[in-house]
Amino acid sequence: MSKTHPLGIDVGGTGIKGAPVDLDKGEFAADRMRVATPSESTPDAVAEVIEQIAENFAEQTDGQPIGITLPAVVTHGIVRTAANIDSSWIGTNVEELLSDRLGRAVTVVNDADAAGVGELHYGAARNNDGLVLVSTLGTGIGSALLNDGALVPNSELGHLEIDGHDAESKAAESARERDDLSWDKWAERLQRYFSHIEDLLWPDLIVVGGGVSKKADKFLPQLHLRAPIVAAQLQNAAGIVGAAWLADHAVNSNGHHS
Repeated sequence: MSKTHPLGIDVGGTGIKGAPVDLDKGEFAADRMRVATPSESTPDAVAEVIEQIAENFAEQTDGQPIGITLPAVVTHGIVRTAANIDSSWIGTNVEELLSDRLGRAVTVVNDADAAGVGELHYGAARNNDGLVLVSTLGTGIGSALLNDGALVPNSELGHLEIDGHDAESKAAESARERDDLSWDKWAERLQRYFSHIEDLLWPDLIVVGGGVSKKADKFLPQLHLRAPIVAAQLQNAAGIVGAAWLADHAVNSNGHHS
């Protein structure tokens, strides 16, 4: 019997992606599977896709927990907000819904938090003590705060009000495209955003993720902050890897405490 691995599933606005994760390496243990997010992305419709992905990897993940990311604030297994998914998620106990449906231990976490945990254990924030901010620049700005290796969940720092605006409306990658900004002009907005966060939280390291991090050399060198600011390393794998790590950790740490 070959070794089984926890399953990570990343639920996004356009696609739902999953793969078994080898936690020794922080890598997928099989090719990722992607299914388009249902046009009516209700909890039941998305749960059906999650079930399909879990069945696809049944052999490689047999008996192992499942970690799932959502573009939402999730507290104690309950969804509190819904960005890019159906508003009927709000108030749903998604951990209960999915563990009943899948017959396995399920951990559900905000997508930026999962990506942050992936970077902490296997990527750009590895071996970093102190306070790390992982910031994902995309349609909005996601954030993960990690203090001495522990996640401070649901930080939502993209919604800080800066100069009378919701920060992500000015500094997200989507704002750069919408306002047709040069890299220099966008870097000015990022400078304003990150220096504001630095004055509030004093992170020891800032890691920038999201698709645009592939072009980090075009804007990161223009930012002047107290903390080092570096590009994320796991790119699109971060959410799946982090979700699987958190699911495995939840089961193993609960096992020890109970």
